[in-house]
Amino acid sequence: MKTRRATINDVARQAGVSKATVSAVFNDTGSVKSSTRDRVLAAIELLNYRPSSPVGRASARKTKSIGLLIKEIDNPYYAEVVLGARSHATEKGYTVLVASSEGEYEAERRAVELLQAKDVDGLIATPVLDEHADLSHFFELKRRNFPFVLLEAIWGVPASLVDVDNVEASRQAVKYLIEHGHTRIVHFAGPGYSAHTQERIDGVRRAYSTSRLMFTDGDIVPAGAHLEDGYRAGLAYFREHAGHGRPTAATCYNDLVAIGVCRALAELGLRVPDDVSVVGYDDIPLVEYFSVALTTVHVPKYRMGQIAAEMLIRHIEAKEAVPPQKVYLSAELIVRASTRSLVPAGPPQPVLASALDGSAARTRTGP
Repeated sequence: MKTRRATINDVARQAGVSKATVSAVFNDTGSVKSSTRDRVLAAIELLNYRPSSPVGRASARKTKSIGLLIKEIDNPYYAEVVLGARSHATEKGYTVLVASSEGEYEAERRAVELLQAKDVDGLIATPVLDEHADLSHFFELKRRNFPFVLLEAIWGVPASLVDVDNVEASRQAVKYLIEHGHTRIVHFAGPGYSAHTQERIDGVRRAYSTSRLMFTDGDIVPAGAHLEDGYRAGLAYFREHAGHGRPTAATCYNDLVAIGVCRALAELGLRVPDDVSVVGYDDIPLVEYFSVALTTVHVPKYRMGQIAAEMLIRHIEAKEAVPPQKVYLSAELIVRASTRSLVPAGPPQPVLASALDGSAARTRTGP
């Protein structure tokens, strides 16, 4: 028999308090003893209680909807995530509303508030995670039992997550270069507002730690997430490191940074991959159509969006509490024309280690 959704009366009965007390706790108004508040919050979570929309708004709204909060509107990476989420959401009768924080905490907070004001049923988010970010709006969503799924983990927030093992994928990309004879590799790092930035740096460090090569902090160059970031960082770095001191390979936070680095190298009269091999990350569609197709780590972006939407809608429609889930998809190094081997003959063919979901990630020659 189909169970009904919990009401405020159910929460009050479970917690042994009045409806007014439940309302005060849920809306963070009035003075409620901490022990009583804890009982009410426990009852809300246990019963998966969420208040219904006001009658006027509920009757006026003809469609169900979810919000999708991204960080960079100009990054094609997110287009595939959105398309994947939309494919499942549409199948289930939901409309997807997209907003971008552009890596700014205040913009993210306002976007979360706006999407809630638009009465979306749930949220998929790539949160701003720099050291100064106040993530109280996500803690507030959790307190109010508002359904959301993350595409980057927030420490201390027990929420559902869809991601890839960035540390392992980055490690395998650098390992590939080392096994093909590159002894000086520079990494152009991402923005401070992404947890993926540090994860990919950690992958570089791990690759070095299992080799005989010496790693220094100078092998990590702050760049960003955009084309111009890669271009400026690449231009400055390779101007300074010319001649014999120049690295023979570079890995990049994402494909946009890699494209910018490639342009900088061209302006400095350096050829890819003859002088410098370049590896990107994400495998956005356009990189295999360059004159020198880009070697990159493929991230299953469309599938990430699909799974995130599946998880979110399951949370939205559940009559009982759904425990948070974490899904890690496998990443895959796609070897194209932007890298070359420095080993004279018989280079090894590395295989990427399996990702956390247990499926084998492998090195594939593209496109």
